[in-house]
Amino acid sequence: MNLVELPSKLMVGMHCRVSLTDDTTVQLWQRFMLRRNEIQQRVDENLYSINCYDAVLEFDKFTPHTQWRKWAAVEVVSRDDVPQGMDILELTGGLYAVFIHKGPAATFPQTLKYILADWISASEYQLDHREHFEILQPGYRMDDPEAEEEVWIPIINSERET
Repeated sequence: MNLVELPSKLMVGMHCRVSLTDDTTVQLWQRFMLRRNEIQQRVDENLYSINCYDAVLEFDKFTPHTQWRKWAAVEVVSRDDVPQGMDILELTGGLYAVFIHKGPAATFPQTLKYILADWISASEYQLDHREHFEILQPGYRMDDPEAEEEVWIPIINSERET
């Protein structure tokens, strides 16, 4: 785990509302991947899976029916030339705890449970109400047992006033 002070980033992509019981993430990514090459002025080839929760994520209150906005996106250098049917998201900067999830996407819930239930409660930090996201390197395959993704969790020092 590393702590990183992240500047804000400009993203372009597609999004939808999801929950664990109504998870259309695969369809979102399929639509996005078919059109990702239409996006001009990309910073790099990384893909971003971004989660925008309606309130500060509380692991013990999260249910299978909790909804949030899920994005499939890439980082861009400007707001110009956004393809029709795609939107802009400004990824909020700030302090993030960065973890590595290794393994297929199906095992990601165990990694997230460790971060939200174990690491946060034992740390001097608390979750902040900003975007959670994963960075997927070029060639990432969700079914690959050797796949790696960076997991970025927004945090603030527990002693800081919110």
